[in-house]
Amino acid sequence: MWRRSEVAAAGGEVRRNAIDAVIGGLVAAALALPLLGFRLVDSAQGLSLGFRFDLVLWAALAVAAGRFALGLLGGVLGRHPLRPPEALIGPLSRSRPWLGWAMIAFAALLPLLPFADRNLIDKATLVLIYVMLGWGLNIVVGLAGLLDLGFVAFYAVGAYSYALLAVNFGWSFWICLPLAGLLAAGFGIALGFPVLRLRGDYLAIVTLGFGEIIRVVLQNWQDLTNGPQGISGIPRPSLFGLRFAASAPEGETTFAEFFGIAFAAEHRVTFLYFVILALALATNLFALRIRRLPIGRAWEALREDEIACRSLGLNPTTVKLSAFATGAMFAGFAGSFFATRQGFISPESFTFIESAVILAIVVLGGMGSQIGVVLAALLLVGLPEWFRDLQQYRMVAFGGAMVLIMLWRPSGLLASRNPTVRLHGGSR
Repeated sequence: MWRRSEVAAAGGEVRRNAIDAVIGGLVAAALALPLLGFRLVDSAQGLSLGFRFDLVLWAALAVAAGRFALGLLGGVLGRHPLRPPEALIGPLSRSRPWLGWAMIAFAALLPLLPFADRNLIDKATLVLIYVMLGWGLNIVVGLAGLLDLGFVAFYAVGAYSYALLAVNFGWSFWICLPLAGLLAAGFGIALGFPVLRLRGDYLAIVTLGFGEIIRVVLQNWQDLTNGPQGISGIPRPSLFGLRFAASAPEGETTFAEFFGIAFAAEHRVTFLYFVILALALATNLFALRIRRLPIGRAWEALREDEIACRSLGLNPTTVKLSAFATGAMFAGFAGSFFATRQGFISPESFTFIESAVILAIVVLGGMGSQIGVVLAALLLVGLPEWFRDLQQYRMVAFGGAMVLIMLWRPSGLLASRNPTVRLHGGSR
């Protein structure tokens, strides 16, 4: 039987949790009242003010119940009830190489699987675009430690570079792809020069402003970018001159005619999937290799301590510019592929929310972790695509997922990384 002191302690814990739940419910009600409690109703008599106080009550009750349950779990399981034990994370971290190869094999065989339809391949293509963007931003944020909130600007530069070159000059995707990366890298260097002395929050604010400047320029420079109307009719890539279309101009051959098969729209979707898969794998290979080079170790030294970096004879200016340029280059590659996949681009595709999603993928996956970026992209981009019917609640689910992951793994899904250089003892 319990002692009176234990019963009193348990009762006091329940009371504290109940008070905390009531306070949380009241705060939730105050926040939900202007957002959920009122709405404008359109009728034949005009606009009128409607009330939805029942939704405010349900929101307050849900928050209060959640706070109370978390308090009880915290008392039973410890301070961080949602954090998994190290026994579950340790084996996953140790099996990371095998996990990476398994994911690559699954991605390569995905279009050949029985359940793979056009919708699934198209969604997997979108996820791979964000994986590539996450790996590019991981160089800037995860390795160099430079907080960049305007990464979508380089994404937009790559997309518009390919669109303008392909539409105005008729250049193919394979010629414009490296040019788009080089132009985005040039913009990365242009951004890096003014912010060499900034760190932390100040750097984030400046990069955020840079991203918004690029978007506003794209929206208002109508003679070049066609303004809010965007650019349409962007050419699709071909396979060694073979077009993925029902018919081809005179003197050219389609993919279906060359191989003697019936035309199907799925051929182009599958081809685009393999193109972005190859680009993403090339980005991953580059990031893994460059970490072991002097420039990669200089990025990590800059992230850990800039003063120590200077004392070692490294030039922080060169290190920062190289990080910005390299990350921007891969964003330009991803942007050019996005343009050719969509066939249409506009400034609305490159808003701040895109930078926020890419940064969330890097942070939640674990800064510096390549596989963590893949898992975070599947969670933050893949899952909302499957629940697109719940359009009104997508951002609620997105925010809830981020909160749960931060409670579960504050440093990211796979935060631990193998050291870049191992020091072995000398032989006897």
